[in-house]
Amino acid sequence: MASPPTERMSEGERTDAIVAVPVRHPGRWVSAAVVLVLTAMFVHSASVSTTVRGGHRQHRYQWDIISRWFFSHQIVRGLLVTIELTVIAMAIGILLGVALAVMRMSPNPLVSSASWLYIWFFRGTPVLVQLLFWYNIAFLYPRVTLGVPFGPAFVHLNANTFITAFVAAVVGLGLNEGAYMAEIVRAGILSVDEGQTEAAQAIGLTRLQTLGRVVLPQAMRVIIPPTGNETISMLKTSSLASAITVTELLFSAQQIYSRTYQTVPLLMVASLWYLIVTSVLTVGQYYLERHFARGASRALPPTPLQRLRGRLDRVHAARALPPVPAGERR
Repeated sequence: MASPPTERMSEGERTDAIVAVPVRHPGRWVSAAVVLVLTAMFVHSASVSTTVRGGHRQHRYQWDIISRWFFSHQIVRGLLVTIELTVIAMAIGILLGVALAVMRMSPNPLVSSASWLYIWFFRGTPVLVQLLFWYNIAFLYPRVTLGVPFGPAFVHLNANTFITAFVAAVVGLGLNEGAYMAEIVRAGILSVDEGQTEAAQAIGLTRLQTLGRVVLPQAMRVIIPPTGNETISMLKTSSLASAITVTELLFSAQQIYSRTYQTVPLLMVASLWYLIVTSVLTVGQYYLERHFARGASRALPPTPLQRLRGRLDRVHAARALPPVPAGERR
């Protein structure tokens, strides 16, 4: 017995029959409302709230004092010293880290053990202790000599005058950073497929040429993100140099509030400058990561402006959708 003919809907009719109803996310709206309320409370407290000090009503955050000292000569000079410490210490740490990583992966057990011992020691002792040690190194070595090992010395330096507070801070921060950078570089090298090394050796490249021309360029995608984090961390760790009287940003703020007794406003000045420089380093790290991501993926990650533009486009597209009739809602 033949079955009755069925009616087939056209493609356009089938599309019109399907109504897309967006999924509701009430939790997102509740969390967004909580964040907005907390943000409004903080902005109100930071901009309007006042308190009574010494019988006089003053603004709680004392923005007038913060603005007075924000661009002062002493603060700006301390900021420049902080940036200088960060750049020099990171340069020492990166160069030393690459050398230690190569030594750690060496087939020579003596070289590999020496690298492991260095990393173990400098990662196992606090940075502040290392800074204090280098600042007082003249107690162990009053004179620094350079020359032939176990032979005649050609250069004689007085450690008390040569190892200044700034030099001790650079040496302490740089040597400590080298231990951490060694593990970062080693992880990046290990992330490269061994077939790349075998192919480079097959065409006659030496071990050093393979490392510099083949392995490290590919390992940069893994090395750059933690190195950027270490640079930001170094910027903040440089504040420990104030313990050995290096006139960096924090020590400059301490010198000012020790005279004026305006402790909290000066600490906020230092914190705001740290946030500004950290933000600049974060943006630089993002674009550096994006640069080395070329070739690793077909589509590069979007920039912050591209993300913002994409979100605005999605909002406009959602507003342009026709409203769902009441009878078709589920």
